[in-house]
Amino acid sequence: MHAPAGTLVRPAMPDAMLATCLACALAQASSVAPLDPNLPATDVRTLDRVVVETTGLADPSPVAQTFFVDDEVRASFRLDGIVTLVDAKHLPLHLDESEEARAQVAFADVMVLNKLDLVSPAEADALSSRLRGMNAMAAQHRATHADVALNVVLDVGGFDLTRALAQKPTFLEPEYPFERATAWSLTEGELVMDLAAGDESMSLVVTPLGDDESLDAAAERVFLTFSGAPTSHAGVTADGSLFEAAPGVARSLRLRVPRNGRYAVFQEHGEVALTLRTHSGSALAPTAERDWAAGQSHDDTVRSVGLRSDAPIDPARFQPWLSTLLREKGTDIFRMKGIIAFAGRDERFVFQGVHMLFDGREDRPWGDAPRVSELVFIGRDLDREALTEAFLSCRAT
Repeated sequence: MHAPAGTLVRPAMPDAMLATCLACALAQASSVAPLDPNLPATDVRTLDRVVVETTGLADPSPVAQTFFVDDEVRASFRLDGIVTLVDAKHLPLHLDESEEARAQVAFADVMVLNKLDLVSPAEADALSSRLRGMNAMAAQHRATHADVALNVVLDVGGFDLTRALAQKPTFLEPEYPFERATAWSLTEGELVMDLAAGDESMSLVVTPLGDDESLDAAAERVFLTFSGAPTSHAGVTADGSLFEAAPGVARSLRLRVPRNGRYAVFQEHGEVALTLRTHSGSALAPTAERDWAAGQSHDDTVRSVGLRSDAPIDPARFQPWLSTLLREKGTDIFRMKGIIAFAGRDERFVFQGVHMLFDGREDRPWGDAPRVSELVFIGRDLDREALTEAFLSCRAT
């Protein structure tokens, strides 16, 4: 959290102070009263940062909410980010049963995966993958004794959406259960699909594309296909059905193409090389390619859901929908961020929230940038299909 410029300090913040009233403590700090009785008042007024450390399994939401609801705190401080220190050895033992542990993962802007000297590389990778599935927005850093640089945990800009997008333009992209898509121009008949070796099974869909349909547009309809059951036939058919390739060594699969046209191949794991060739061995080249960040969640309850609309949004529809959503589902929505292109308005509308608390404002003009609305929710038991349908119903007509 930021305060007026000065020198970097680490004031003592006893658990008792946090338990009684963090808002009061911060309000007093902004009014010159020291957070640490050993600090002179003149130093407190020139703090660079205040680092608030909670207990091991504390829910971070009450602390974050303070910066949304307390006017005195908001006048002198802004929330920079939430850092979660992950015990790589013991967290997997508690993640399924501890609501507080899942909340700390969901709220994080930065996760430091600590004690990696106590787990194998495979265990670390598995934990990292699961945490990314629960919170795809958070940056991850690995450590053994929490030995990370200060710039990893300070000035992270977790509640500065404009800054986050400048650093990572894909920050608010929708997340899908596939990581890569390629477009192809195919002729009717049978081809060979070669897959590189993989340790995991891989779901894939080969679907026809409309004349002007982009891979982004096709992704919206293919998403639902990935949630269904795979077909049982031996080869792959370019008809939009789900196929699951078994793990193992490099595989060659038959691909049946029902008619001439444009097709897209969506594959679950982007790192698995996929090529198409004729039976005579002539390799085909894709006409377009698109990669997405891994977004599938391996957790049954906590996940992140990204939404997107290229059409302008009607504020008269969006605001009641979001208000109802937060009223009915706010306790399950840990974090939310978004940029909205409202119909008839030249400025971007930027918002963020914690649980039922919402903070939105007009931002800089769109200018020549594409007017695309993007938002992301991180929470518990989120219904992506229902959220997508409701959000798209807010499009201006």
